[in-house]
Amino acid sequence: MNETIFQLENIHYGYVDGGKKRVILNGLSYDFEKGRFYTILGPSGSGKSTLLAIASALDQPEKGCIKFQGEDIKKLGYTKFRRNKVAIVFQKYNLMDYLTGVENVETDMMISDKKAPGNRKELAYKILATVGIVKSKADRIVTNLSGGEQQRVAVARALAKDVDLILADEPTGALDTETEKEIISLFKTLAYEYGKTIIIATHSDDVARQSDTVLRLKDGKLVPVEK
Repeated sequence: MNETIFQLENIHYGYVDGGKKRVILNGLSYDFEKGRFYTILGPSGSGKSTLLAIASALDQPEKGCIKFQGEDIKKLGYTKFRRNKVAIVFQKYNLMDYLTGVENVETDMMISDKKAPGNRKELAYKILATVGIVKSKADRIVTNLSGGEQQRVAVARALAKDVDLILADEPTGALDTETEKEIISLFKTLAYEYGKTIIIATHSDDVARQSDTVLRLKDGKLVPVEK
């Protein structure tokens, strides 16, 4: 049994739409283990992105508790949790488009309170190399890279933060099938070789099939799916 690293406990969230309350998350609870690759399935509008926003402390639940390594993230401090404990990979990459790939990765090293050992730029090049971005490409402005390469830079940024929890919102949604396979292979490596906990929100059954645990967001709760 792997160690539980991240817990969602009785999470409630909703909003008022046209004078009527729409419930998105309804008493949602789940324990995530270290070094496992999870996917959360659900159609558009089911609340997957909302759940990831709450899990990453970009938004707050109306009710409930989120724990990282047994500690309530509210007590830890939302800003500190976002800065030092979690990394997020977005479908649209969320890179700084006026910077090179290596500069984007360096930026994430500076955000964290952890001090990167040695030469920060050299370390950024090494991290990019592990995700398949060679130095000549790392030195390009990111808008001059392909979609798949930009997503690799986004994954490298998550690695550069050196955190145990990586959340990804439709990270392969804009990619072709071959590039999707490569990005998923990267996430598997992060889980199995680096011990990261990977949680991906997706509508892709192909992505879900490759994960350890498939969860479906249904009626505001996470329901395990038999593979």
